[in-house]
Amino acid sequence: MDQQPTNLQDDKVIAALGYIGILCLLPLLLKKNSPFAQHHGKQGLVLLIAWCLLWVGNIIPIIGQIVWAVGSVLLLILMILGIVNAWVGKMWEMPVLGEYAKQIKI
Repeated sequence: MDQQPTNLQDDKVIAALGYIGILCLLPLLLKKNSPFAQHHGKQGLVLLIAWCLLWVGNIIPIIGQIVWAVGSVLLLILMILGIVNAWVGKMWEMPVLGEYAKQIKI
């Protein structure tokens, strides 16, 4: 019985780290048998891809910078919400981008 809470705590920490950029690979590669960590890792991967797309779109003068600024704030908010929900052990789904995360098969 003592083993289960430790694993859950490890999953929470790794799932929370999964929202921080390239660290999304941690839950995807290290916790393949944890649906909880995989869920949050996939959402972190979608956030990373969205951030990269915003970065590429930033080369467009004026409009690109506006979209990048607004999008970055929104993605930062989603990242913080993801970290908090993973830390407390909730299987939280991001609005809009969560649908894309469900489609990822690893």
